[in-house]
Amino acid sequence: MNELFISGLRIDWTAVPLDSYLREIPSLCGVEELKFSRPVTFFVGENGSGKSTLLEAIAVGYGFNPEGGSTNYSFSTYDSHSRLYDAVTLYKGVRRAKWGYFLRAESFYNVATAEDEYSRGPYGRPMHFHERSHGESFLALIRDFKGNALYLLDEPEAALSPQKQLELLLEIRRLSENGAQLFVATHSPILLGYPGAEILSFDGDGIHSVDYRDTESYRITHAFLTRYDRMIRDLFPEDGEE
Repeated sequence: MNELFISGLRIDWTAVPLDSYLREIPSLCGVEELKFSRPVTFFVGENGSGKSTLLEAIAVGYGFNPEGGSTNYSFSTYDSHSRLYDAVTLYKGVRRAKWGYFLRAESFYNVATAEDEYSRGPYGRPMHFHERSHGESFLALIRDFKGNALYLLDEPEAALSPQKQLELLLEIRRLSENGAQLFVATHSPILLGYPGAEILSFDGDGIHSVDYRDTESYRITHAFLTRYDRMIRDLFPEDGEE
């Protein structure tokens, strides 16, 4: 029995307007159905490949605020989310998440402000995010996450140093071992190295499962670190060189 909160999704393209930019995203336009089989799923691909767009559609379809937060959040500073969620049907498992969170690096300031406001209630526990650095507050929130919940993280590495990304790997393991399901859109070769995760690559051939070492994030980073001198020469040739 599949115990995941979300075991898959279907995209009804008849619900997407013919002039929508969503139809021009190569990785998405041919996808009608996706299945998820592991508690940790990574979305990886180039900028503009559609990974954050699909992650957002899953989040909104599950009931999260488009800018981030838990399902109890309701605020908007700028309405920029796509309408893909109108066309997405989620396949939900028999198990229901007790809680969840949609965490976006790009709108975390707004979420942090909302967190501070909501925590002022009689049962709140102030986190004082604006008194910390971006990365510290980002990781502090994740450390407060509990098991048996659904989490969607959009490019969390944007707020974290490499060392803090290693800490995030431990938090992901803690959460997944306690019944959580996580979807993470990322470029980070550190996060993608989480053992046992499913990595879905968004490219011109659609969305497909890929091995860690076959991701562009791993291959380019590995090449840069192991052939640093040559790559720098190729990137910055001396005057007169081709």
